[in-house]
Amino acid sequence: MSETVAYDLTEGVATITLDRPDAMNSLTVAMKEALLAAVERAAGDDAVRAVILTGAGRAFCAGQDLREHADNLAAGRGLDDTVRKHYNPVVETITSMPKPVVAAVNGVAAGAGASLAMACDLIIASDRASFSTAFTGIGLAPDSGMSWTLQRLVGRAKAAELLLLGERIKAAEALALGLVNRVVPADELAPAAVELARRLAAGPTRAYAAVKAALDHAAAHDLSSSLAKEADLQDACEKTADHHNATEAFLKKERPTFEGR
Repeated sequence: MSETVAYDLTEGVATITLDRPDAMNSLTVAMKEALLAAVERAAGDDAVRAVILTGAGRAFCAGQDLREHADNLAAGRGLDDTVRKHYNPVVETITSMPKPVVAAVNGVAAGAGASLAMACDLIIASDRASFSTAFTGIGLAPDSGMSWTLQRLVGRAKAAELLLLGERIKAAEALALGLVNRVVPADELAPAAVELARRLAAGPTRAYAAVKAALDHAAAHDLSSSLAKEADLQDACEKTADHHNATEAFLKKERPTFEGR
């Protein structure tokens, strides 16, 4: 797809790989534009029923490319509006796409790189992975949704600690905190992520989309509103072929086959 972001679609799983390993997959403008194009492609393709986001080499993503950022500062361009133009659309596309997204964190995830992982629906990490908020270390505020996602994953008190101090946490601690769903040996990460994504790709895609919508709504609304949202989502799911076929399969004591429609 580009020199810095690879895209592969196999058996309903789109794998998006940040592919700038010599720079720890740090994000330049060109790379951010390619990443946005990749996640938009996956979101809009009905053949894609699950997505993996991962990195090449020893890092998942070290966040913003600071050399490019320093050039912008020297030229008087500041942040060059990259949060609004690049990071926010990527995160919004990941979180809103009507299919599950798995982050396969192979190494360092720092700053916006950690934010990208946290935006995904499930996170599976290598035992060599680490996470760092990193922003305050260079005198910046969190971005790419981290102020929203992190406290929902680990609670406000721990999120405040991680954001204020910026300390690196290893995979085992991330698992204990609930920041990631699973930790596996480094050489098992890729097959484990593929296995998980293929399981999701073979599932009821429309129901998975409803789960994402219900969680997002409930995170910002009261119980009464969330109950109403659930009812609307159930009405929509009831009309899917997957629901009707799965109900018939249950009555026949058969294993259901989901087609994502």
